[in-house]
Amino acid sequence: MISKSTISLIASLEHKKYRDRHGLFVAEGVKLVDELCTRLTPYAIFATAASGGSNDSSTVVSEAEMKKISFLKTPSPRLGIFRIPQSSTSALPLPGEPTLALDGVQDPGNMGAIIRLCGWFGVEALVCSPATADCYNPKAVQASMGAIAHVEVRYTDLPAFLCAATAKNISVYGTFLEGKNIYREPLSASGIVVMGSEGRGISPEVAQHISQKLYIPSFAACCGVESLNVATASAIVCSELLRRRMDSKK
Repeated sequence: MISKSTISLIASLEHKKYRDRHGLFVAEGVKLVDELCTRLTPYAIFATAASGGSNDSSTVVSEAEMKKISFLKTPSPRLGIFRIPQSSTSALPLPGEPTLALDGVQDPGNMGAIIRLCGWFGVEALVCSPATADCYNPKAVQASMGAIAHVEVRYTDLPAFLCAATAKNISVYGTFLEGKNIYREPLSASGIVVMGSEGRGISPEVAQHISQKLYIPSFAACCGVESLNVATASAIVCSELLRRRMDSKK
């Protein structure tokens, strides 16, 4: 049986201030929880009797109890509470590999999807402005599909980070409606790509450090779509940047 204090703790972890206070976050789903267990330290794991999964240290709970602690409309049979990894206090190193930076991306689902694509493309570090959605938001964790355990997410003063990069002649790219066709522009294999927020795009403070404005063209004659979802756009830009990197090594 789950105690009232545990139920209260889990409920509080839906909010960032309590995640920060306790240093904990929630993940739901058999595959997701088991994947996180391979890299992160579990604080507690709860599972229904028929949940399966590879972790044998779960506290067995009833389906009714799982409904009380789940953030999902249809609860998964397994829920884990994990300790948030301690972020490095050292200054962010300037990249030698393609790097993705987020400037105020607000939607946790987009945040999680971007973390997932970083894991897919082998982008090991994701640099974010403080205004960017918390990567340990339950929706972000779910959308990351376990990549949150493999991608280092660092929140920092983004303009200062980009200023240091440009001082070292590292290319900084950003996506803009007035940018140049990404498929025709020369791209550095180790540049930084900045993606802006869903509604406002890249902020003026960050835009002044962009060395090259890029645009993902539409190939439809008439589609009525003004722009791409930020996670989709991030995937296209990362794919193109890494394709160029592979071509440069041939």
